[in-house]
Amino acid sequence: MLQTIQYSLLIIIIFLSDLNQNWYDYKLTWDPKDYGGVDMINVPAESIWLPDIVLFNNADGNYEVTLMTKATVYNTGLVVWNPPALYKSTCKIDVQYFPFDEQSCLMKFASWTYDGHEVDIRHVKQEEGSTFVEVGIDLSEFYKSVEWDILRVSAKYNEEYYECCPEPYPDITFNLTMRRKTLFYTVNLIIPCVGITFLTLVVFYLPSDSGEKVTLSISILVALTVFFLLLAEIIPPTSLAIPLLGKYLLFTMILDTLSICVTVYVLNVHFRSPSTHIMTPWVRKVFIHILPKILLMKRPSSQDWHAELEGQLLILIAIENYFIDCY
Repeated sequence: MLQTIQYSLLIIIIFLSDLNQNWYDYKLTWDPKDYGGVDMINVPAESIWLPDIVLFNNADGNYEVTLMTKATVYNTGLVVWNPPALYKSTCKIDVQYFPFDEQSCLMKFASWTYDGHEVDIRHVKQEEGSTFVEVGIDLSEFYKSVEWDILRVSAKYNEEYYECCPEPYPDITFNLTMRRKTLFYTVNLIIPCVGITFLTLVVFYLPSDSGEKVTLSISILVALTVFFLLLAEIIPPTSLAIPLLGKYLLFTMILDTLSICVTVYVLNVHFRSPSTHIMTPWVRKVFIHILPKILLMKRPSSQDWHAELEGQLLILIAIENYFIDCY
């Protein structure tokens, strides 16, 4: 005679997870009066029937629990089995908004062999007529991560039909939504990158006679390259999306490369002399006749020039008299 076994599932997420399972086995019932009032016993899990509940989207191919612990059997036929297991599930990672990203990981648990008519898997908190559980994972013993915050831990009951078989195949899918903690990356990655980027503007303010304009530009480019390589090591290798921080670094590196080219040209113009170069007519027309009018600049008159020379001469005479009086 084929009977449907009502089965419930609850997962407790810690580093080593406990898969809490309980079901009713009518063959394991007894009257406590016949056995000295014993209403509960612990038996080896290998000695009784166990549901073959596995993680379907397993990442390492290990579908067995870590340790075959003993199961607790009650006189009513209730069997409780809490084997520890280390689960590794595959997740689709979206790093577009790294390090301000949220990730959702699905963990699908179902029977590997039995269909829904033989083993009906249910969540322990699932209400009658409902397929969704808002809090599907017990986090009371969860050790908080230093890198992630758990936002939602829902569970959903699903039934799938395959072309081979008319029977339904139920499963419980847990949805873990996590958000990355951003303080570490903000202090050690974002702020230094933004600070180094602003140094690109300082290159144009640095006097050409200092001889360090090109050196500063190349140093900035090397620093940005180091941070870009560091970002590539932190995020998982994926071609689905480029993080915004990576786009920012690439764009800044391109701008810094252009600033190096402009700086080289500016230095070339700055160190030209009348003995090596002749000012072309269009440069003379643009920079001497057109631009001064647009910028409202006036050519200093001869009187202003003589007055400035007299002022500088008076300053030199005063300095000379000061040293004469002192010595």
